[in-house]
Amino acid sequence: MSTLLKIRGLKIEGRSDETWNPIINGVDLDLAKGEVLGLIGESGAGKSTMGLAAMGYTRDGCRISEGSVEFDGIDLVNASADVKRDLLGKRIAYVAQSAAASFNPAHKIIDQHTEAPTQHNVMSKGESADDAMDLYERLRLPNPQEIGFRYPHQVSGGQLQRAMTAMAMSCRPDLIIFDEPTTALDVTTQIEVLAAIRKIVEDFDTAAIYITHDLAVVAQMADRIKVLLRGDEVETAETREMLANPQEDYTKSLWAVRSFQRPQKPAINTSATPVVSVRNVTAAYGKIDVLHDVSFDIHAGRTVAVVGESGSGKSTAARCITGLLPPRIGHIEFDGQTLPLSYKQRNKDQLRQAQMIYQMADTALNPRVSIGETIGRPVQFYMGLTGKDKRKRVNDLLEQIELEPTEYFNRLPSELSGGQKQRIGIARALAAEPKFIICDEVTSALDQLVAEGILRLLAKLQDELNLSYMFITHDLATVKSIADEVVVMKDGKVVEQGSKDQMFQPPHHPYTDLLLSSVPEMDPDWLTNLLDQRGVDNIGDAAVKKM
Repeated sequence: MSTLLKIRGLKIEGRSDETWNPIINGVDLDLAKGEVLGLIGESGAGKSTMGLAAMGYTRDGCRISEGSVEFDGIDLVNASADVKRDLLGKRIAYVAQSAAASFNPAHKIIDQHTEAPTQHNVMSKGESADDAMDLYERLRLPNPQEIGFRYPHQVSGGQLQRAMTAMAMSCRPDLIIFDEPTTALDVTTQIEVLAAIRKIVEDFDTAAIYITHDLAVVAQMADRIKVLLRGDEVETAETREMLANPQEDYTKSLWAVRSFQRPQKPAINTSATPVVSVRNVTAAYGKIDVLHDVSFDIHAGRTVAVVGESGSGKSTAARCITGLLPPRIGHIEFDGQTLPLSYKQRNKDQLRQAQMIYQMADTALNPRVSIGETIGRPVQFYMGLTGKDKRKRVNDLLEQIELEPTEYFNRLPSELSGGQKQRIGIARALAAEPKFIICDEVTSALDQLVAEGILRLLAKLQDELNLSYMFITHDLATVKSIADEVVVMKDGKVVEQGSKDQMFQPPHHPYTDLLLSSVPEMDPDWLTNLLDQRGVDNIGDAAVKKM
């Protein structure tokens, strides 16, 4: 195979104040046409920086200080803006991690999809729109003929991520950089998207760099794996060789993550009053019911994991609890007292007692507001503290989340890593001194080492403060790590619930079986074998069959 992308001695620096600091330290990379290279490593390793450099691009405040990047013989480091403009979107495409932050909210999905093929004269707008619908079908998007005519906020995060993958394929590029493309997806949807990506790459002989922190996922996708640590290459090898026999201690440590697992707590005292009770809740968006007679309890000091695929009703149930979506039928109780259905009717103390930590820390924090002020606002609003008392409380909260106050108080979100931003989200929730916190996919965007640190922190805070958690997640490894009880949802209904130990022991509801069987394993043949078991003849066919 001929080499499509060649990177030699790449050094990238980032500017802080007046100083240039190293980010990538002389890394080499080769990629052949039709080959998939997996880039893995913890947060801050330089994975995304390398992926962007493969397009001849660096973020604001960064520069390529040494080395070369050649794409099909074209020097991207020294190429003119016109040359890059002709390549990017047409021959080189990029799939970002956060689709919600990448789409323009003011334009329909189909209009954004057709922009690149039209501007690059690859297809007419009409031809591109027809092709988009074909790609949507390949990527298992619902209603492929009409979903593109929605705005980004009108589809789920997983659907938007697949629409972005389709948009990247719109010009049939020679190279695609996938930057954590399945992070926001539930396990069953992830299988369909991984299979479809793999099929598209094979069909069009597309080269790809697949950036991920999920080792089991990269095992299904990559021909070779390159491991990075703080801007240095640790090792590179064929995927099967890397999985079977990693050479370096750091690589071995990545293979061994997710060691944290809380033991099953004793059975709940059934006479105790739950902190939160969801009672026979039916809720609707417009005239369509999306929750159907949902009931579950969350007791003091316990973690209830609510699991299910995209669209199962997990986040909608959370919206009902917080009063953002008043139920049509049923009610919510807090400490045995029925809450007003709408947050607008709840008093300040009722609002204070239930807080939320969001999935995407990037979009949950105001980029223009310092960390001290971000945490300080709920401290002042709920607790009435000002001046020195407010500053002291913010400092105490920063210490609680294991960040040094003098170092982080005046920083902006852009100056933090993903894991640090998520810790700030935790501190902001704690600032109200709640009894109950909803954790909405809080580790899904984090690498496995950082995610484990967040889970350990949440567990420590729960023990210290007797907090109750509703943990919304599609990651069953996270469920095993932190949950006490599990609620499984599908199509707006609770199909099974019980203790963690019960839920991971057969027999299961068929849908629970489907979820458990869809968790990727560290076996390069796992995805192929699974699709064969489910009766799929061609990997990535539009008709991926669910059990």
